[in-house]
Amino acid sequence: MDLEQAIRTRRTHKAYAPEPLARKTLDELFELARWAPNHKLTNPWRFRVLGPAALARLKQAADDPIAAAKLDRAPTLVLVSATQSGDPLMDEEDVLAAATAAYVVLLAAHGRGLAGYWRTPGVVRTPAGRAALGVPDDERVLGLLHLGHPRQEPRVPERAPVTEIATYLE
Repeated sequence: MDLEQAIRTRRTHKAYAPEPLARKTLDELFELARWAPNHKLTNPWRFRVLGPAALARLKQAADDPIAAAKLDRAPTLVLVSATQSGDPLMDEEDVLAAATAAYVVLLAAHGRGLAGYWRTPGVVRTPAGRAALGVPDDERVLGLLHLGHPRQEPRVPERAPVTEIATYLE
């Protein structure tokens, strides 16, 4: 699959086969994510792969059965966060770099025939959720990547035309 095809065909998946991704596959995805652009080469992205115990702790921290059930959608969950230095400009740049790295993971997974879904459940931003996953105070949580083998093909969403999103300034 070439890059343009991967960008145009990657979709959010919410139905997965039950088997989790192999550690080798995850390491390959994270290796590619390391190449995301980041100012001053801070490498701010952090990926935490949730095992069964971590998932159970997060579900308990959710304290809401509906929110907890949504954590079971995919067989592999990866928490994405960005390190924060306390410098407002650098912190913003590092969050954007980590978000780009997260997208690299999703795009690279899609290129391998895998499915992905970027979620931002509230529980991962609560003190209880952060503690359940060992996220220190100097990291900003960006969300959870749900990864796995797809069980269905999602519909193609409508996109705004270029004329609505791009402006050429003189």
